[in-house]
Amino acid sequence: MRVLVTGAAGFIGFHMARRLLERGDEVVGVDGFTPYYDVALKSAREVQLAQHGLFTGHRLMLEDSDALQRAYGDGFDIVYHFAAQAGVRYSLENPRAYVDANLVGTYNLLELMRANPPRHALMASTSSVYGANAKIPFFETDHADHPLTLYAASKKANEEMAHSYAHLFAVPTTMLRFFTVYGPWGRPDMALFKFVAAILAGQPIELYNHGKMRRDFTYIDDLVEAMLRLLHNAPPAPGSTHGSIAGDSLSPVAPWRVVNIGAGRPVELEDFVAAVERALGKKAERKLLPMQMGDVPATFANTDLLEKLTGYRPATSVEEGVPRFVAWYREHYGL
Repeated sequence: MRVLVTGAAGFIGFHMARRLLERGDEVVGVDGFTPYYDVALKSAREVQLAQHGLFTGHRLMLEDSDALQRAYGDGFDIVYHFAAQAGVRYSLENPRAYVDANLVGTYNLLELMRANPPRHALMASTSSVYGANAKIPFFETDHADHPLTLYAASKKANEEMAHSYAHLFAVPTTMLRFFTVYGPWGRPDMALFKFVAAILAGQPIELYNHGKMRRDFTYIDDLVEAMLRLLHNAPPAPGSTHGSIAGDSLSPVAPWRVVNIGAGRPVELEDFVAAVERALGKKAERKLLPMQMGDVPATFANTDLLEKLTGYRPATSVEEGVPRFVAWYREHYGL
């Protein structure tokens, strides 16, 4: 297949693009290489992808509609849309970046898919859309109407924008709600990367809400496997007889659904830190801090729909995944 991967030099986009290339698909990647975190890490990821003869990379911002149109050309069989301004806390500092990248950028891509529809568009959302929901685990059919940050609001807006295009222009679309993804080549602004860097440097790690947090940590290989299997589960058109799965989030008026991708096993933050300490063979000094604005004490994905659609449920534990990240980190940074 010919596949577009936006955010191809980002953490998740890189892993998805690499997996597609390994199985023989032609991948066109676009990425803005923004300095939100270390651009050298993004460049190193792109170097890995460029070793495959089936990869073509474009450095552009999705807000640049003309440049995006040139890269999009006559369209693709599949579109994976990961490019976005990420980060919950950063949205408090630079909200404009989220409007430009997540709203305007996604709109530009939707317009191109309207003109030249793919067979299936799979677009990144986030567990943050569940916002103030107190009932856990989170189901795709739960209301998600109380976002706590502009980041969460922008991703929920992406879901609604994509639904309208799926309805009006028959673009089969699956929205993917990710839950705290981690693993090799991860983002430096995420907890695991920050914890490992701080512990190795002999600096304290920061634990918000005084460490009383639970997260549904999802290993990157599990996420990619789920997204690859979902590729073949394009939402059916309204009225189709094969859209009758219990608990499905399938729209009644559009070929559109939303799917949680998480481990389905929340981990206490202290247990996560303990796994990091074991992998490093070094104890962490803890700095306990109050809850950050816009944060939530717990995330927990119900993944029944993912399993019903694909026969797959993420299974990698933090005891397995954290040492793999530490091994990559030591090798990549020569430590």
